[in-house]
Amino acid sequence: MKDTAVLTNHMRRFENQVAIISGGAEGLGKGIAERIAEEGGTVALFDINEELLNKTVSEFTDRGFSVVGYKVDVSSENEVKEAISAVEHKFLKIDIVVNSAGIVGPTNTKITDYSVDDYDEVYRVNLRGSFLMTKYAIIAMEKNNYGRILLFASIAGKEGNPFMTGYSSTKAGVIGLVKGIGKEYAETGITVNGIAPAVIKTAMNERTAPEQLAYMTAKIPMKRLGTVEEVSSLSTWIVSREASFSTGFIFDLSGGRATY
Repeated sequence: MKDTAVLTNHMRRFENQVAIISGGAEGLGKGIAERIAEEGGTVALFDINEELLNKTVSEFTDRGFSVVGYKVDVSSENEVKEAISAVEHKFLKIDIVVNSAGIVGPTNTKITDYSVDDYDEVYRVNLRGSFLMTKYAIIAMEKNNYGRILLFASIAGKEGNPFMTGYSSTKAGVIGLVKGIGKEYAETGITVNGIAPAVIKTAMNERTAPEQLAYMTAKIPMKRLGTVEEVSSLSTWIVSREASFSTGFIFDLSGGRATY
């Protein structure tokens, strides 16, 4: 159950703000969108799964949230560009962009057995998607010299999970993207940050090989998975006005696993 006292204290942090959340139909994206909407924000959900997207939009609408949904493949430049432009046109600005769309790809697989097609697909979603969402978010945000961009890396990008070549390397790329673009825009009102979670209990990890999941969980000193609520709590601080002196930084959410 959520701490209602905490929510009351911050209830209007996102009033009059517009947030885009990719991968917003389920998992981490949905949890972050829910928290922003609860705190007064308008949320635009991007997701490739149209059926699940419509279900989440309907659920949020029934709860009185200000929400719209767009079917978007984050690896498609045209789709990202057009959807971000549509949100900007509809609401006249974009304050926040959270890119939580991502895929794991093959697990428990040696690099010698990892197909190039599988690698390219993981790259397209995880790294190319992060690049595209960041590029077109900044184009919109520059007009008001304000914005908060949050990308999802992974502890795998820092520590390197064996037998997950595509995931580990593309998430390392996301870390480089955050650090580079954060510095590019450090003298503006736009911040670019990332989160590197360890394993979080979401539907995505239900598709991870049990041996791989056990290996990753065993690496966490707390010996448990993180929760969507814990991710949402950190994420919403990062994309709030309060986080005005943090940019180009990767926040760990790893249960003690991170070593740097």
